[in-house]
Amino acid sequence: MRRIVTALAGLACASIALAAPASAYEIDPLTRQPLSDVLTVRVRPQNASLPAADPLQSTVPQATAIQREMVEFSGPYSPGTIVVSTAERRLYLVMGGGQAMRYGVGVGRPGFTWGGTQNITMKREWPDWRPPSEMLRRRPDLPRYMKGGIENPLGARAMYLGGSIYRIHGSNEPETIGTAVSSGCIRMTNEDVSDLYTRVKVGTRVIVQR
Repeated sequence: MRRIVTALAGLACASIALAAPASAYEIDPLTRQPLSDVLTVRVRPQNASLPAADPLQSTVPQATAIQREMVEFSGPYSPGTIVVSTAERRLYLVMGGGQAMRYGVGVGRPGFTWGGTQNITMKREWPDWRPPSEMLRRRPDLPRYMKGGIENPLGARAMYLGGSIYRIHGSNEPETIGTAVSSGCIRMTNEDVSDLYTRVKVGTRVIVQR
């Protein structure tokens, strides 16, 4: 039987951020929908096997999913650069020729936004999760280690940004894509993060715009 526990939003990337007052992010200013400050961590039985990475089955209704698409894109960015617009809640992979692949993303809630330039320093498929000590102090009931899998909050793929606490990663809460509920990490659907993962390499430049 699965045991369901809840953790503060943002996973490891939330660990050292100061929590914003609840009133500061009760309503999403873009979608006008209530924001959640929790995520679901479903603990798999120890003998459960990992799901196959492909194909990935979305749990987001087709009508509400943000479709990735090739769009016109201009700017002083070389092909292969990732540009994240937290205001738009979109990630752009610059393709060259005035085009970019655009993905929907979830971003940090108010008080947990950031901007700057990083590089992808590591890539992992079905990454494991180890809640940091800061999070465990707040939530001692959390598992100390969670094996990668469909129920892991990091989702199907993770790309680690420099030496920071932030990642571009999949999610076990695909309904949060397009909203601002994380603590700084860039969330994608498992389908989209897997697609992006195949297109970029370690060393890829990532520009996060606030």
